[in-house]
Amino acid sequence: MGLPFLLLTSRDDEIVAADERAAIPRLAGLSADETVWWRMEREPLPDDLDVEEWSGIIVCGSPFDVSTPQEDKSAVQVRVESDLDRLYDRVLERGAPLLGMCYGLGTLARHLGGVVDGTHAEEISAADLRVTTQGRMDPVLAGVPDVFQAYVGHHEAVTRFAFGATLLVTSSAAPIQMARVGRAVYVTQFHPELDLGGIEVRIREYADRGYFPAEERSRVEDAVRSADVSSAHLILSNFVRLFRR
Repeated sequence: MGLPFLLLTSRDDEIVAADERAAIPRLAGLSADETVWWRMEREPLPDDLDVEEWSGIIVCGSPFDVSTPQEDKSAVQVRVESDLDRLYDRVLERGAPLLGMCYGLGTLARHLGGVVDGTHAEEISAADLRVTTQGRMDPVLAGVPDVFQAYVGHHEAVTRFAFGATLLVTSSAAPIQMARVGRAVYVTQFHPELDLGGIEVRIREYADRGYFPAEERSRVEDAVRSADVSSAHLILSNFVRLFRR
């Protein structure tokens, strides 16, 4: 058996966490014995975590906002982000594969000195995204059309990434939708791990968390149902295919 993928979550919402745990292996093409889940909100990452013992690491979305002032963050969020800072240092030093989605983008950008704020927040919706010239040459985007749809929903986004990041996907509402750092570290603002069932779970569970106006829930539900986000799922399966060992 090869090396598994390490999936890092930080959600205390059991319904969303369970949906995430089911969706990612299914959409990525991973078998049960190829994934190890770590609930970061429950247990710190080991200090001696060896990033080379994994085919790759996937950092999932989170209800935490990176841009929350440090003094207002919970002790759990502070600890989770400290763990991720140490992990990112090891990953970048060793050139280990990593895919960070939404919270993964925000925490890595902040770690590298970028800016994360509410300038480019997006309500839950299906966004139209555009692959850049550099993105067209990247194997993780193989098979993804120049313009595609993906589900989004976030209070914050990256306004400025760190020097050296390569922009792979952009949009009019949130210019930094996907980037690569080095050879094998990928981060997305959108959610390649969400299908219609997954976004409907988020709409139900996060209806009161400011991701869309409560009185417009029916409009949001109708809009996500009419979208085709299947191309976004290729990013997950391509990442797994390229780095599986």
